[in-house]
Amino acid sequence: QVQLVESGGGLVEPGGSVSLSCAASGFTFGSAWMYWVRQRPGKGREWVAGIHTGGGWTYYTSPVKGRFTISRTNAKNTVYLQMDRLNSEDTAMYYCARATRVRGGTPYEYDYWGQGTQVTVSS
Repeated sequence: QVQLVESGGGLVEPGGSVSLSCAASGFTFGSAWMYWVRQRPGKGREWVAGIHTGGGWTYYTSPVKGRFTISRTNAKNTVYLQMDRLNSEDTAMYYCARATRVRGGTPYEYDYWGQGTQVTVSS
């Protein structure tokens, strides 16, 4: 069956960095658009980074552009999110998800989600 398993979250100080990983199985990973989606306390889910099947094109939302980097290794069925210069607004549960409908880099539909990994930015 399809599985997406995130890892790498934790407590980090403001200005610090953390790296997330998402290991995928049960589908053809190399054919999938993959996204990182977060849910901040009291807010809805919002996508923050996405990556094309081959990894050549990446997309970011304004709050994270220039600070987060998404990448993938198709040979390892894994997508990553490097998060730098973190601030308190980045505190959230981070999910990886497979997008089934994408337009211009913006995802409109997902079919599979991981269980999430918590990132807390605090001193």
